[in-house]
Amino acid sequence: MDIIKAINLCSICANHLPLPPRPILQFSPLAKILIIGQAPGIKAHESHKAWNDASGKRLREWLKLDEKQFYTPSILSIVPMGFCYPGKAKSGDLPPRPECAPKWHGELLKTSKPKLVILIGKHAQDYYLTDNRKLTERLQNWGDYQPKYMVLPHPSPRNNIWLKKNAWFEKTVLPQMQQVLASHL
Repeated sequence: MDIIKAINLCSICANHLPLPPRPILQFSPLAKILIIGQAPGIKAHESHKAWNDASGKRLREWLKLDEKQFYTPSILSIVPMGFCYPGKAKSGDLPPRPECAPKWHGELLKTSKPKLVILIGKHAQDYYLTDNRKLTERLQNWGDYQPKYMVLPHPSPRNNIWLKKNAWFEKTVLPQMQQVLASHL
């Protein structure tokens, strides 16, 4: 069975989800850039379109990609840690379901060879990186993960406090990351 079809039919965590499973991903083995994020939010779930919310708008601004580029699978693949909306927590959404990445990522990613993998947020970074750094330290040392990985904080409006306290990220680090990303397009 085709891996994308299998993911789209997946229901292994259905008993843990607040809504019926609706896996969301955008994937092409030809994509030069792969984004691995957390899990779709409620707006993405409802529209069945990855990053279709305020977080996605900020992410596209950070990456300097318009919607057409961002949603072109041959340019950019989007593979979340959890493919379905996990539900609401006290503050923001619940973390991605733990079943998805171990079940699907290995098989899916062996069919592609992206030049750059962008790991967004703690869950993706902790899964793929072997260091014990915290998010801020990873961002301060983002070049250590090159050329394979680029690390980003989650672009959620809920992270506005972190962004304000760490203005160096958008002022200094992000422009350097944008240059690296542009070289891969």
